[in-house]
Amino acid sequence: QMENTSSPFPLDNSSLSSSFLSLCPTFTTLFFLPSAYTFLFLTALPGNILSLWVFLRCISTVSPTHVYLSHLSISNLILSLTTPFLAAYYAWGSDWTLSSALCQLVLHGITPILHINIYISIMILTWVALSRFASLIQHTHASRPNRCIAFLPHGFFARLKKTSFANRVCIVVWSVAIGCVVPVTVIYSVKEVVSVNKAVGGCTEVCYSPTVEIGGRLSAGLAMIVITVFFLFYLLVLMSYMMVLRHIGRSRKSTNVTTSRGLLGRVLRNIVVIQVVLSVCLLPYHIYKPIFISLANDQRQLRYLPGPNICKQCHPFYILVE
Repeated sequence: QMENTSSPFPLDNSSLSSSFLSLCPTFTTLFFLPSAYTFLFLTALPGNILSLWVFLRCISTVSPTHVYLSHLSISNLILSLTTPFLAAYYAWGSDWTLSSALCQLVLHGITPILHINIYISIMILTWVALSRFASLIQHTHASRPNRCIAFLPHGFFARLKKTSFANRVCIVVWSVAIGCVVPVTVIYSVKEVVSVNKAVGGCTEVCYSPTVEIGGRLSAGLAMIVITVFFLFYLLVLMSYMMVLRHIGRSRKSTNVTTSRGLLGRVLRNIVVIQVVLSVCLLPYHIYKPIFISLANDQRQLRYLPGPNICKQCHPFYILVE
């Protein structure tokens, strides 16, 4: 581990970009993150294989919900396969050179797969919540029809019950996730990482570095668009939750409440679980990321004076990156 000798230097004509400073990995990067990713691999891989086997082999009647959850299991299974590489990256990335095969694999292969499947999971979870809500307002009746029905396309409820429609939705989800994430990761890994000089002042660019972890302005701008899309999905699920609560309140005044109580409870429970997953697992990251991008944009304008042990000087963001 590199010693912490970070200190800003005054600007002059021979100053260097801060991307050539070290991230100085600590216990969090070298031990905690590899252990966490290893634990995820050991639990997520068999768990998703089991759930996928149940959906495909043990359920005779396939419903649209089974289609959505099968695609979610496939996405999570692929996601779990990236965790050993991420564990290796955090454990040894500060020793790999930027041009090494393992570093290039993480940048060009693992990074896009990771983000593609995260956003596939988000979109499928959002669609499950919306489709459960749509099914609820169709099959239960409050004191008056729900106004949401008027905004839905004609024949939506009929298509909602078809597995072919669910399969088309999942194909669109995969296409959108791949089409949106791949350009961002290509710009990040090719234009902003690989194109930088590998060595300055005798310093070799390592894989776990500011160039890789912070990125550049263009990928940061595209990341902000992706973050905005996440909040759109998050608000859609939150809206579904609020409208289910409102629908339940109205249904309690209806004479049909005894026939719909079970369905109301199941739909509410499912949407609450999805909301909790999005809030606990993904919301903190999407709140912190734009703050980090804003700080990084300000910090990019700072320059540092070359000097002895420049290769060991810590980047001022190394704790924020962790």
